[in-house]
Amino acid sequence: MERSELAARIDHTVLGPETTVADAKSVLDDAVEYGMNVCIPPCYVAEAAEYAPDVTLATVVGFPHGQHSTEAKRAEAVDAWEQGADELDMVINVGRLKAGEDEVVEADIAEVVAAVPIPVKVIIETALLTDGEKHRACEAAKEADAAFVKTSTGFADGGATVEDVELMSEYLPVKASGGVGSYEEAMAMIDAGAERIGASSGVAILDGAPE
Repeated sequence: MERSELAARIDHTVLGPETTVADAKSVLDDAVEYGMNVCIPPCYVAEAAEYAPDVTLATVVGFPHGQHSTEAKRAEAVDAWEQGADELDMVINVGRLKAGEDEVVEADIAEVVAAVPIPVKVIIETALLTDGEKHRACEAAKEADAAFVKTSTGFADGGATVEDVELMSEYLPVKASGGVGSYEEAMAMIDAGAERIGASSGVAILDGAPE
């Protein structure tokens, strides 16, 4: 895969609790230089959209635990879109899923998807789920018309695995996120079926790619 093609599949990410606007602008600078997308906290979306209007800009909804009310997630999604976000990465309610409330999980996703005219990626937090729960989460996302399923927030123990990407890609395009730090790891995820890579190490991944 050519470096430019790989770059377009990377969401270069900064989402930690200490993230400043300078940090957000730094990943935007990297994205401009390398041709990546970015994923940043919602509080910086308006500034980011003005700072680098040509960069595909993703932000998060219901982050990081997915326990917001559906109404709050919907409002957060609409606000992010109005501020200039191009894509949204929303977290499912893991507790509802584990309780067997799949219809509630699906409705939660569907409300966000219906609220905005931009792609919604659904973070299922694979490290917290059994394989059976992963299948159910992906089915809910598919039924709710999500654009992608995403492995992880990066804030739970464990991240993307080849096995999880293979499972999830049976349902929707996959964003592999969490612990992907090298070119080799990124390509393993893509070979398993991932369409996107979410990583704070976007520059390192691309610097490790063959010319």
